[in-house]
Amino acid sequence: MQRKQFLKTVSTGTAAFTLPFLSIAQSEDPLPISMVKDFVIAGHGNFEKVKQMIAETPELLYATFDWAKGDFESALEGAGHTGHKEIAGFLIDKGARANLFVLTMLGKTQVVKPFLETFPQYLTARGPHGLTLLHHAQQGGDDAKELLDFLTSKGLKETKAKL
Repeated sequence: MQRKQFLKTVSTGTAAFTLPFLSIAQSEDPLPISMVKDFVIAGHGNFEKVKQMIAETPELLYATFDWAKGDFESALEGAGHTGHKEIAGFLIDKGARANLFVLTMLGKTQVVKPFLETFPQYLTARGPHGLTLLHHAQQGGDDAKELLDFLTSKGLKETKAKL
């Protein structure tokens, strides 16, 4: 029995049950790394290519590319740190997993601020390429101004994006 099949049907004594969330896997083979890289790059600002690639290969929605030494990034995260809200919104609507950095860029104050008040250690967290929440708030423009003000009120200093 192959690993994925084993995970799909887990046996407990004589009763077996299926893990329904594993049924979304459409392929046994990993996505080609060059395709994943192209998709992540497109997420940084090529909305038409993002839409075309998702239409052809929906599994790309969850793919991440390792630029080097564990610097993993998804297309959504690429859109997040470059301020491409339309791409980010599209990917989230399709079901991409948003994170604190992307939500900061999108100006989701009602989610980000309570999280940071509960876990202040994340104020200095770093996302893909070592970019901070402050960077993402800067990329969010007017939508993220309230979060930018909140982050600077916590002592974080504004920096210019170096992309």
